[in-house]
Amino acid sequence: MTLDELFVKAQADVQKLSSKPSNDNLLKLYALYKQASEGDVSGDRPGGFDFKGMAKYDAWEAVKGKTSEAAKQEYVNLVNNLLA
Repeated sequence: MTLDELFVKAQADVQKLSSKPSNDNLLKLYALYKQASEGDVSGDRPGGFDFKGMAKYDAWEAVKGKTSEAAKQEYVNLVNNLLA
């Protein structure tokens, strides 16, 4: 399978997890998915009391500069670890 095919499969597999991943893993999955599909984080960091928005923004910003291919591979690896 190509990396793109593995990435799409991992997106489907993550929906089938028997238990909800930890918040840290959810943020990693979100950040890697966004980096792989949209590239570097853009826009302003949410403020005020949007704690969830700030956490998601910060997680995505933490992977800034990572290539799409690298982000896809890390996403696939993380999903496979969660399934194991």
